[in-house]
Amino acid sequence: MRAILLATALVLTTLNAAAAQDFTAAQREACKGDYDKFCKGTIPGGGRVIACLNKQRDQLSNACKQIVDAQKK
Repeated sequence: MRAILLATALVLTTLNAAAAQDFTAAQREACKGDYDKFCKGTIPGGGRVIACLNKQRDQLSNACKQIVDAQKK
């Protein structure tokens, strides 16, 4: 029973790590102005920042649009 619980926890942790798409420093820099303008109150994690930026996609800088588009794939 302990082995099953451990294996399940390991699988869930691996899936969560794969689902979390951390921004690189360059990506954060490209979207910082847009984040500050449109999504400042959005708490990072769970894809919330990308979702917020995507809602404002037409108003984003070209560099940030590329980041948002790449994250959606």
